[in-house]
Amino acid sequence: MESLLSSSSLLSAAGGGLCWRKQNLKLHSLSEIRCNSRKVVAKPKFRNNLVRLNDGQESSFLLYPKHKTRFRVNATTSQPEAFEPNSKRNTLRDSIDAFYRFSRPHTVIGTVLSILSVSFLAVEKISDISPLLFTGILEAVVAALMMNIYIVGLNQLSDVEIDKVNKPYLPLASGEYSVKTGIAIVASFSIMSFWLGWIVGSWPLFWALFVSFILGTAYSINLPLLRWKRFALVAAMCILAVRAIIVQIAFFLHIQTHVFGRPVLFTRPLIFATAFMSFFSVVIALFKDIPDIEGDKIFGIRSFSVTLGQKRVFWTCVSLLQTAYAVAILVGATSPFIWSKVISVVGHVVLATTLWTRAKSVDLSSKSEITSCYMFIWKLFYAEYLLLPFLK
Repeated sequence: MESLLSSSSLLSAAGGGLCWRKQNLKLHSLSEIRCNSRKVVAKPKFRNNLVRLNDGQESSFLLYPKHKTRFRVNATTSQPEAFEPNSKRNTLRDSIDAFYRFSRPHTVIGTVLSILSVSFLAVEKISDISPLLFTGILEAVVAALMMNIYIVGLNQLSDVEIDKVNKPYLPLASGEYSVKTGIAIVASFSIMSFWLGWIVGSWPLFWALFVSFILGTAYSINLPLLRWKRFALVAAMCILAVRAIIVQIAFFLHIQTHVFGRPVLFTRPLIFATAFMSFFSVVIALFKDIPDIEGDKIFGIRSFSVTLGQKRVFWTCVSLLQTAYAVAILVGATSPFIWSKVISVVGHVVLATTLWTRAKSVDLSSKSEITSCYMFIWKLFYAEYLLLPFLK
């Protein structure tokens, strides 16, 4: 990250007084500027650049962006504490922003929507929609989110060097989080997740957390016989197992058996949801590596995008999703309920058409466009979970 001060003034202290000196100044990601033998340290943050005098005296500088390409320098010689309120607010905002990026929000949204959707598949009558249902959903969502943060956090801890190439905006790759901070976060969230799953007393929920923990650890951690993400097929199977099978079946059974106290029953909507999300999970597993091909090649990750090429994997993903949508349209058309037929058929036709239109417009030579399309695939993933409860 670079910051540019064009024709700006560098403020320096000399003989107890303050003077201005005109010059052009270019700051790199971490640089030191010496002015009249006094050292100024520039330490850019993700959104803010802080410049301070490092000589133990009271003079200090605060450098921060006013616009994207303009910066303002404020100085004080005797009241540096005047900047503390803004500094504290900026620090809090930066901390929240860093954790937001660390948690990989698109996976958080997917986890919440999937559990909500699957939970409502267990609803058989209006009276089932009660505080008891929402309490059970809340238990599952909170425990699953904490496990989700453990999994994505561990993946970042294992991929710091790769992410410096593929995803330099992530907190560990950018240096905003130290490795110790990352370890503390993932350890804390995994412990809290298991603790909540245990005290709730739902075996489907606890086993969902446990299996997710095992697969998420084996997928990322760099130990002998592990780090399964190195092997394209095994990596895809890990994601499929969690996103397609565990989420659908385990969280459905959590509501069906623990919350409602009913016997185990695999319903038509549940079977369809599991089959459909198997397709979708494979697509996500394949597509996520398309924009990361550069770093994967450097560090020996043999993803399908590396071995088969971006274009072939891209259109394979599109074809798989179109096939899944075609099956969903047929299943929706066989529903005994008119309202279910209309919502399922029309909804999936719209999604399939939108996907095809977007796919044709993607420039596969542009990493930013591929990444944008990948995030669009996640939006289709969210939309599918909004449609699933209407399939009867």
